[in-house]
Amino acid sequence: MNIKRYFSFSLPVALLFSLFTFFNPSDGFAAMQDNTSLVAAPDTTVEQLVTELKKEDKKFNAGEMIIEHVMDNHEWHIAVIGDVQLIVPLPVILWYEGKLYTFLSSKFHNENHSYQGFKIELEGPHAQKIVREDNEKAKVYDFSITKVVLAILMSSALILFIFITIANRYKSNPNQAPKGIQALLEPLIIFIRDDVAKSSIGEKRYEKFMPYLLTVFFFIFFNNLFGLIPFFPGGANVTGNITVTLVMAAFTFVLTTINGNKHYWVDIINTPGVPWWLKLPIPLMPIVEIIGIITKPFVLMVRLFANITAGHIIVLGFVSLIFIFGAISTSLGLGVSVVSVAFMLFMNLLELLVAFIQAYVFTLLSALYFGLAVIEPEHH
Repeated sequence: MNIKRYFSFSLPVALLFSLFTFFNPSDGFAAMQDNTSLVAAPDTTVEQLVTELKKEDKKFNAGEMIIEHVMDNHEWHIAVIGDVQLIVPLPVILWYEGKLYTFLSSKFHNENHSYQGFKIELEGPHAQKIVREDNEKAKVYDFSITKVVLAILMSSALILFIFITIANRYKSNPNQAPKGIQALLEPLIIFIRDDVAKSSIGEKRYEKFMPYLLTVFFFIFFNNLFGLIPFFPGGANVTGNITVTLVMAAFTFVLTTINGNKHYWVDIINTPGVPWWLKLPIPLMPIVEIIGIITKPFVLMVRLFANITAGHIIVLGFVSLIFIFGAISTSLGLGVSVVSVAFMLFMNLLELLVAFIQAYVFTLLSALYFGLAVIEPEHH
């Protein structure tokens, strides 16, 4: 078995998260160690929350709560202990007018949510974005280590550790049966090789793309699973972030484009089996084919983003029902909570399946695009 050659680690994992991370370790993570903060939290029980809502004549806004949880954030909320929230502030790294600003997001914990002339917008089109206080339209380059970026770094480090360990075992014991995590992941590796890469790209050319396909599959799969864990270091909506899916789709697009052979490009410009009047005098089919080149990565990006985000929204919707009915009556809220929790558990089990399916679909479509790019015409 030649599985060990696929673990000669290629750079896709490093590239996937390096695009999100430009930071100064000495000012960022070193500072984070000294400034992890405990911030006073409001009462969090259902009964207390309902009481406060009634006193202030306010309604629970499910939409705001859901959007807040699926969006990225500059800090990581871990837990509520007694009367305090345990929050890890993350490094804020900004470049503005030729100057670098580095500090922790806890500096924004004040009445104006501002620090050193910058502030976090809490609503509007720039919600959760850092802008200048005096000029919200000023160009601020934000390279901060947000919740999603930190989750990418942690999952990438875990993937590196796991597969470098597995690769070393294959090299040191090539003739021994796999065991431990090696035995757990080998069926998935063989599945991607035989049922995805070979069948889509072909026996002769599939090995060139195996490192990328394995990287993308396990990166998506692991982050989908981590997103289902409700406590630190899980819970980050990585694959439900459209920027992340955009970068992965862009990798597939670039690899497809640079590996496209002559036959691939000739078929795009002069599609065989199409009437000539669809090519001349107006090159209608070539235009359609070129548009297709662009829409393929767009479909990859949107499909993964939409499916993962939809799953999170449904689960949070069930949580919202508890507070919505609890605002009417505490006993009604407690009664609805039983049904909501049951549906939440069902959705989480379904999300385990979706986590695998979405990783598989993204990898399969990428392999199909590669196969179309390197296919050779048949000669009879």
